[in-house]
Amino acid sequence: MQYVELAGIEPNPRLTSVYEGISLCREHNVDFILAVGGGSVIDASKAIAAGVPYEGDVWDFFTNKAHIESALPLGTILTLAATGTEMNGSMVISHWESKLKRGSGSPHVYPRFSILDPTLTFTVPQHQTVYGSIDIMSHVFEQYFSLTPDTPLQERFCEAILQTVIENVEVAIANPNDLAARANLMWSSTMALNGGQISLGMRNDWASHGIEHEISAIYDIPHGAGLSIVFPNWMEYVYKERPDRFAQYATRVWGISSEGKSEDELALAGIQATRDFFTKIGGEATLAQFEIDGSQLERMAIEAVRYGPIGSFKRLDQDDVHTILKNSL
Repeated sequence: MQYVELAGIEPNPRLTSVYEGISLCREHNVDFILAVGGGSVIDASKAIAAGVPYEGDVWDFFTNKAHIESALPLGTILTLAATGTEMNGSMVISHWESKLKRGSGSPHVYPRFSILDPTLTFTVPQHQTVYGSIDIMSHVFEQYFSLTPDTPLQERFCEAILQTVIENVEVAIANPNDLAARANLMWSSTMALNGGQISLGMRNDWASHGIEHEISAIYDIPHGAGLSIVFPNWMEYVYKERPDRFAQYATRVWGISSEGKSEDELALAGIQATRDFFTKIGGEATLAQFEIDGSQLERMAIEAVRYGPIGSFKRLDQDDVHTILKNSL
């Protein structure tokens, strides 16, 4: 079997690497792509797969100028539990020169197969285990915090994944070769974001991811680190839209007693538990920890809502996003 390798895909994979991959595929008549890595490698591979048969600029798919109509088939061998991209048709790519980070997707880039072997994650650096676990929880948050009523089964699916991550991430940090912990994190990652399986019928949010994309587009920080900072601040900003859901989150996921507490008090206790846990396992709490100041807040807020207000739990306009970013400093 003949093959050609493209190594060195960046975290927050860049458009320049996608262009390189498209050129290699065309030059060597590649007819199948095998993505061996984490979310960045797989997302770049999806973009390459979509770009090879397309006559225009592959970036068109990320700026709503074109839709993916065909792609090379691809498979994945996962080496990091984080994004769930191994079981969905979505991808995110960074245009580094323009400081833009955009998503796209299509059934055409859904992997033909994905191999999930937890032993391949034994050597993942500790900070990536931490950021990957925060990413998993964040994917669940985007679906769990919903205004859709009467979804008890979906809510419990979400809560089960959150609890599984909470129970296993510190085990994996303490003993990177713990097979059970690694397997549980890997399966949680896949189940957390595979086309809405855990939240069928529920309207999702995704505002926090949109805000984080603007941060990492400019400052190139790890995606999980950005979510560690943004999500608790988003929670505090929006929880009054449905304090009952946040109170439920506090009691069911974190085991916080409701005795003597109002709904708002429970909600805020759950948010604080989230922030404390992220910090405990090694996540960041402020943008200042990455030496990020407020100089780019306006630009990030503008780009986050370039195609209109974001989110569904609470619709966020430019001023809302700016406030959340400011609170994240």
